[in-house]
Amino acid sequence: MGLELAYLEQVGHLGATVLSAFPALAPQHHGAHTVLTGLLDRSALYGVLAEIEALGLDLLELRKLTPHRESLGLGHHRSP
Repeated sequence: MGLELAYLEQVGHLGATVLSAFPALAPQHHGAHTVLTGLLDRSALYGVLAEIEALGLDLLELRKLTPHRESLGLGHHRSP
């Protein structure tokens, strides 16, 4: 697996200290949740998931995005 655009949605607004654990991911607040997106290979993805678990965060959703959807600003919406 090469680099894939990943979308991870977390419960709550993550502060700067917690977000510093995910330097490869770009945070955005959506409603009551925080969305992290970034290019990850399989190893990096497993590292992010381990960090989420170690911090006791609640992961709501994890999915692979296509670069086209993200460039259109549609990363938070499901395709029809």
